[in-house]
Amino acid sequence: MHRSMDEPTGPAELFGARSHPAVSREYADPGGDGTPLPEPAVLTALLHRYGWQRRGGAAGRYSRWAPPGPSAGASLLVPENAAFPDAEDLLAEALTALSRSAAPSARDILVSLAVPSDEVRWWREVPESAAGAAGASGWAEAEELRSAARQILLAGALAARGRAGYHGARHRRKARAALDGTLIGPAPGGRRLTAFVPVDSGRAVAVQLCHALHATREAVDYQRATGGMEAFDSAVAAGASRELTEALVTLVRGTEGAGIDVRWAPAAGTPDGCPARPAAVEFSPGDLPALRSAGARYLREEPAVPVRITGAVVRLRRSGPRGAGIVRLRVLAGAEVAHVRVELDEEAYRIAGHAHLVGLPLRVEGRLERRGGFRRLTGASQVAPVQVDEAERDRLMKSLQENVDFFEEACAGEEPL
Repeated sequence: MHRSMDEPTGPAELFGARSHPAVSREYADPGGDGTPLPEPAVLTALLHRYGWQRRGGAAGRYSRWAPPGPSAGASLLVPENAAFPDAEDLLAEALTALSRSAAPSARDILVSLAVPSDEVRWWREVPESAAGAAGASGWAEAEELRSAARQILLAGALAARGRAGYHGARHRRKARAALDGTLIGPAPGGRRLTAFVPVDSGRAVAVQLCHALHATREAVDYQRATGGMEAFDSAVAAGASRELTEALVTLVRGTEGAGIDVRWAPAAGTPDGCPARPAAVEFSPGDLPALRSAGARYLREEPAVPVRITGAVVRLRRSGPRGAGIVRLRVLAGAEVAHVRVELDEEAYRIAGHAHLVGLPLRVEGRLERRGGFRRLTGASQVAPVQVDEAERDRLMKSLQENVDFFEEACAGEEPL
């Protein structure tokens, strides 16, 4: 289960996003189990990113950093480089001080050190209520932010898998898997949220999301200035899609404005082809008509895809004992979707029934239609069972037994197959 760092026993808020201990054992008790300490330059970069102030130090040896805010706590001593004789001791003391610091940013810094991650930050500008002024947030407001963040990350992961104006159900399993290691930070007041996307597994997602956001922002500006939508077509090559425009609508709707900021992990450096410090991307309620129009355009113009699918028959249904019927396949190969519905003529439906009974997958050619999210195959042809090894057949037969009610219902009134 994946949880927010503020809610260690609560439900997950972002798919694939999970909690991370605010302080790892290695940093709370430096030297305890041999985990390497971070590079001084990485710690310094993170302190600067989170608003800590440099308050002097010994030139060439160490620098002193104080947390932001009027009620700043204890400062940290950070060595200038690892060659300094007491560098390890100073780093260990600095990390211990961070683990005990009351500064809200201290935990985020420790998470970034423990799991080198690119950061994606969201914020929303909403009218402040009396509860908000006291530090509380409305349930709906916090949920809207988390929902928008979830959708935006998924749109970036989908774009990293392949460019399309509308992805539908395609690539979703692998896109979600790319976000499995994502960590989420707190959302003070329900207006801000940070996701830590591990460099090892998710850098491609962060890079693609950065490109897609800027391309979408430019396309919106072009549409508002000229009325033309063609910039959204070229933005697809950068990762823009219906999924992203819908996510941005969710983020901006009901606010006075919202923004997204992507920052690279200091330990991993800047990705090729990206600026060292990408500008934050902001959207306003005035952008909503352009975003909605772009989403509709992407859905309308994404073409059907010719495919040759191999899938296990998990459901059969037709209105009578004869004629065409509907078959549901669990896709094994040929398309990046989990299931498809196929309408088959009487003979092809009979072949599908035979395949289902003996535990064989079915191969079928057709066109994967965008309507319904690329979950429907039309123009089915070349329907035939596929031979598989015994282990796979046993697994498919187990699936048959789990779905026997569907099969009996579909075959009611038919002569034995």
